[in-house]
Amino acid sequence: MATTKRAVLAFVLVFYMAMASMAQNTAQEQEFLSLHNAARREVGVEDVVWDESVAAFARAYAARRAGDCSLQHSDQAERDKFGYGENIAVGFPGSDMTVAAAVQMWVNEKQDYDSATGTCMKGRPEELKCGHYTQVVWRNTKAIGCARVKCDNGGIFVTCNYTPAGNVLGQRPF
Repeated sequence: MATTKRAVLAFVLVFYMAMASMAQNTAQEQEFLSLHNAARREVGVEDVVWDESVAAFARAYAARRAGDCSLQHSDQAERDKFGYGENIAVGFPGSDMTVAAAVQMWVNEKQDYDSATGTCMKGRPEELKCGHYTQVVWRNTKAIGCARVKCDNGGIFVTCNYTPAGNVLGQRPF
């Protein structure tokens, strides 16, 4: 009888832990969506929605980067196969790259976007490109999927994938 009670208690504990984990993931997904959609509304483009297939791609890639936390994009040919765009960010050990910090870093590139020409501002240093920002607000993008993982070295890796991909040459983001 005691074994049965322990088994039931263990099941209930595991069930509640799973539910809490799912709620946390849902809250994180909502945060990614809210921050992206706030930036998109500023320029008058449609909100994006969460896509579980895109998120699975992002989670799989984030899991691969968890071992080294390298600021390295996923394979371009693989993204092209699915039609995904991608933004990535890394918080180095000792820092905390939150969802908000990562998305804000991408959106901050707005200052380097020249809406008159529809391009990144000329004459800026190479590191001040605005492609992360334009991907966030790309008018034809309809869905996103993102992931955030703690790396083995204590850093944080964040990735968002977008479908359809943005930053199409010769087109304006909005």
